Amino acid sequence: MNKAMPLKQRGVTFGGMVFGAFLLILVSIFLLKVIPVYMQDEQIKNIFNAISQNPDLQRATPGEIRSSFEKRASIDGVKTIRGEDIDISSDNGRLILSANYSVKIPLSGNVSLLMEFNPTSAQ
Repeated sequence: MNKAMPLKQRGVTFGGMVFGAFLLILVSIFLLKVIPVYMQDEQIKNIFNAISQNPDLQRATPGEIRSSFEKRASIDGVKTIRGEDIDISSDNGRLILSANYSVKIPLSGNVSLLMEFNPTSAQ
């Protein structure tokens, strides 16, 4: 009498699969809310760099620089900051633009995520 030992079953249970799908959906929703904020921050940095490297704007007034930012921001769809929010300085004749802003992302109910950014054109 040779009885073969049954092999242990391997795999994911239905409950484990539902839990895994639930976690995947939660992470996906979180990323879909957070990624656009980082993309907008990158657009702001690109605008700052474009303005600071523009030779025509090196000697421009702060009003002209802010106006240039407003125009470029409207083209790129940037709505998180305005021209008035930009700090303008100069370092050895090089134009440096920076800003401090925060974005509040509602996640669920009364739970929100506050993200703070500090884009600058300084290298």
